[in-house]
Amino acid sequence: MIGVIMAGGRGSRMGLDGEKLLLKYKKPIILHVVDSLRRSGCFSKVLAVTSPNSPGTKQLLEQNNVETVDSSGDGYVRDLNEVLQKFDEDVFVTPGDLPLLDSSIVQKICCLYDPQNIWTSILVSKRLLEGLGRTPDLTVACDNQECTYSGISMVNSEKINSLDTVEERTVIIDDKRIALNLNTKEDYRLLGAT
Repeated sequence: MIGVIMAGGRGSRMGLDGEKLLLKYKKPIILHVVDSLRRSGCFSKVLAVTSPNSPGTKQLLEQNNVETVDSSGDGYVRDLNEVLQKFDEDVFVTPGDLPLLDSSIVQKICCLYDPQNIWTSILVSKRLLEGLGRTPDLTVACDNQECTYSGISMVNSEKINSLDTVEERTVIIDDKRIALNLNTKEDYRLLGAT
């Protein structure tokens, strides 16, 4: 399995002058995610998807010996689709803005992977997010609960032609390590309180 970190977004919702993945939580946020995937021992390689929107992030990643793959930067879904077309093996996808991610939760998620499922999305419950002081932008119903996407997915990329027609399996894992991603300045403030 390959570990893929999505690191090409603008981070426009945060209203920052710089790139959000370079914000620090002891070290730059993106490096927490890289280290978590590397330390998990689950991946044959770890790489990051960057774009013209994230030149500083790309530079930092390359300085830390992380392979990068360029995308157009036209949005998360389009960038992910571009990248998945380049692989013919199992892929673990995570956003680069999960500063609490660690190797043990990555291992736990990887143990749930079944290549018979083309796409497995990891969800967290709305209840957990609200307990962390966050309000989800979008919720979906899963197992009689309101949930939101963590941004983590496991994909059998051999079976994907396009993201337009993919059958999705969903799994709820209520764990703050995958629930706190940085989309707003308030999220970053909450991170400092953890």
